Amino acid sequence: MKVGFGCDHVAIDLKNILMEHIKEKYGYECVDFGAYDPNVKVDYPVPGQAVGEAIAAGEIDKGVLICGTGIGISLAANKVPGIRAAVCSEPYSAKLTVEHNNANIIAMGARVVGPELAKMIVDNFFDAKFEGGRHQRRVDLISAIEAKYNK
Repeated sequence: MKVGFGCDHVAIDLKNILMEHIKEKYGYECVDFGAYDPNVKVDYPVPGQAVGEAIAAGEIDKGVLICGTGIGISLAANKVPGIRAAVCSEPYSAKLTVEHNNANIIAMGARVVGPELAKMIVDNFFDAKFEGGRHQRRVDLISAIEAKYNK
């Protein structure tokens, strides 16, 4: 699996910790969409869009996005058709967003969660499987809303 990582300048340390964790635990290939230098400000919509577009293009399979709260970067990613990015600050929601919503991006806040909690969040995200069934109908409804406004 190829996983895209993106963050703004406040989340570089956490991004690097999580990339290393994912490589070591799962053996996944990690693609870094920035930011790279904490002294160079990066507006969170830029990496959010880049990771979303890479998933939509089939270049990567899933994404991990981090900014101060996780909110702004996830909003940017969610503007890309086909993206379902969820902000999670604890493991249970990270698991359910895959099982019930078939989320393809997990987002979190570097100012909200610490490294060990962030590892638990991404583990629950990557260990979960979409359940389909009644949840597929709901994901299809979300996709229909998206299609209505992308004409």
